[in-house]
Amino acid sequence: EEEPDCPELRVVDPTWFCVWYALGTLYMFLALAIVCDEFFVPALEEMSGEHHLNLSMDVAGATLMAAGGSAPELFTSFVGTFQQSDIGIGTIVGSAVFNVLFVIGMCSILSKDVLTLTWWPLFRDCSYYALGLIVLSLLAGVLSKGEVTWWESLILLAMYFGYVALMYYNRKIYKKITGKE
Repeated sequence: EEEPDCPELRVVDPTWFCVWYALGTLYMFLALAIVCDEFFVPALEEMSGEHHLNLSMDVAGATLMAAGGSAPELFTSFVGTFQQSDIGIGTIVGSAVFNVLFVIGMCSILSKDVLTLTWWPLFRDCSYYALGLIVLSLLAGVLSKGEVTWWESLILLAMYFGYVALMYYNRKIYKKITGKE
């Protein structure tokens, strides 16, 4: 094999490089958990409480918590758009899959109490998420062939506000469907 023409590859041991990256990543996860636990969640609870915005926990989760959790992907896609990069849809869908599978799984594993899950939130959110992915796939894959135009983005934005409205009327819809409170 030919020797690479890069002096850094002769100096750095890739194994030790991976160890330092792994330790740095674990440290950042710990720091992020502490900041979110001590500052982010209490601030959102105060903002959505009765003294400020007076939002139900469903609407607060669908708006404030979702915005806080998706802000990195939003800004990554925003920068990727102006750099004309293909990072957009993969970042958003990958992040959503990570949030749905890994974050919820870790919450259930690390919970001190038994979590009682009902069918309604799972059905509601999975159905709306699947509908959103189908609409996004049709808009970006069939109608515009790889582009999202302004009217398509308005459709997706309206779907988000539809989800917020769904969360606002969540209890009433659940009661209408099941007859239970």
